[in-house]
Amino acid sequence: MISKEDITKRFISYVTVDTESDPESDTTPSTAKQWDLANALVEELKTIGMSDVSIDENAYIMATLPSNVNHDVPTIGFVSHFDTTPDFTGANVKPQIIENYDGKDIVLNATENIILSPDYFEDLLLYKGQTLITTDGTTLLGADDKAGITEIISAMEYLINNPDIKHGNIRVGFTPDEEIGRGAHKFDVEKFGADWAYTMDGSQIGELEYENFNAAGAKVKIKGKIVHPGYAKGKMVNSMYIATEFINSLPRLETPEHTEGYQGFFHLYSIDGKVEETVLQYIIRDHDMDHFEARKEVMQKLTDAINEQYEREVITIDIKDQYFNMKEKVVPVMHIVDIAEEAMKALHIEPLIKPIRGGTDGSQLSYMGLPCPNIFAGGHNFHGRYEYVPVESMIKATEVICKIAELTAEKALK
Repeated sequence: MISKEDITKRFISYVTVDTESDPESDTTPSTAKQWDLANALVEELKTIGMSDVSIDENAYIMATLPSNVNHDVPTIGFVSHFDTTPDFTGANVKPQIIENYDGKDIVLNATENIILSPDYFEDLLLYKGQTLITTDGTTLLGADDKAGITEIISAMEYLINNPDIKHGNIRVGFTPDEEIGRGAHKFDVEKFGADWAYTMDGSQIGELEYENFNAAGAKVKIKGKIVHPGYAKGKMVNSMYIATEFINSLPRLETPEHTEGYQGFFHLYSIDGKVEETVLQYIIRDHDMDHFEARKEVMQKLTDAINEQYEREVITIDIKDQYFNMKEKVVPVMHIVDIAEEAMKALHIEPLIKPIRGGTDGSQLSYMGLPCPNIFAGGHNFHGRYEYVPVESMIKATEVICKIAELTAEKALK
């Protein structure tokens, strides 16, 4: 059995290392501190007995667990990222361990009155009686995706120590900068050499995902004209008012807080405004490619219409695609999803097959030639102070990895 104590210790050793990424940086990794955990992971992989352990100049880590069978088996991979989001601080993480959770409010920080409550986060009630790891309310936890790394390394260690479990070659890969959309950018798929892989980067136990958003980012710049407000009549152009026109002209109910499932959205996540210039930052998301393209066209046409209204160019928009729906690349090899589903069922886990309302390294890797569905890592409420992960979910995810390896070897015989 996989030890609760060991998996907890391993996870905490990772989350207490600050690995926040930086979207403004042009280096890879985007922050030097990501090397601290990356180098430690390399040493740990060697210590547990992995082969071909490597780390390149951009901190991409790869390693191999060699096959222990005599027949040909497809090479499978498991991938996670070690950076944490810049949306909320991951420095000085102080994990709290809640044994035998009783289903009531958890006081994360008494001084600041920060409460993790099932009244607001109903998923907590799924884990009554289990061991939860939470934050202290002042940082994120980093289960996204250090839980995934914990599970992959724990699974490899378990398979090494239990050679009676038969498997083919297994490759593992850990990446920087996933949280800023660059996790797969410099991933060497040919070097990785897997027939397919799984990212361990999902949330709730049972999640199994092979569909994700098509994604783009849009930077909208509005130009105004600043003059003394006492003498501004007919002369001042306040860019913030024009920005308000732009914002209010987009569909108000097609935003993250009003959508779910397959519904796409426009998300305004940043405003930097002064009279002379305002900059709006949007993300555009949709599972359907035609709808995705239509959303980009809506924003472009709105820009053109406002420029026409002012009879000059007051707005510019720069729209850049970020990643696409992996479904197109996974459906032709749907057996790789079927194996993961079968593994979960064998472990009495109910598979929750649903679209990702976001993206993973797997979406980009799938388009780079490595089909890569996503499996639960167990955490909840990523990217904020209310993040938590049940230890039992991490153990189950570890068991799923081992079972996928075992089933892949078995099916290769048939």
